[in-house]
Amino acid sequence: MIALAALLLAAGVAPHDKRCDSVVTPDLIACAQADYDRADTALNAQWQASLAKVRQWAASGADDPKSNGGLSYTQSLLTAQRTWLAYRDSECKFQIYGNAGGHELPIYRLGCLSALTKQRTQQLKDDFTEGR
Repeated sequence: MIALAALLLAAGVAPHDKRCDSVVTPDLIACAQADYDRADTALNAQWQASLAKVRQWAASGADDPKSNGGLSYTQSLLTAQRTWLAYRDSECKFQIYGNAGGHELPIYRLGCLSALTKQRTQQLKDDFTEGR
């Protein structure tokens, strides 16, 4: 069983979390937290790869901050990511507003954070595999 889990993790596939099959709120919260943690880890890895590509491109001398409102390519990406993080957090607060005060609130919050984080990870992948 441990070998299978190691193979799944190496392949980027998380083993099935039995807490996700539960009907007990703390188990479901733990499941949602684990999903968000995986999404956040993937985003951080993609972020590092994207930032490295931007810095490599900028170091090649092709960066022209004057044509981008005074921001370098690296500064533009950093600003976009900071703005996206603020958007994600605000959007999730909005999305879960109707569940305020409920025991399931953390499940919905983590689900929203996870979904938007996965979307951003894919967006960064797409941005940096289309010839940039």
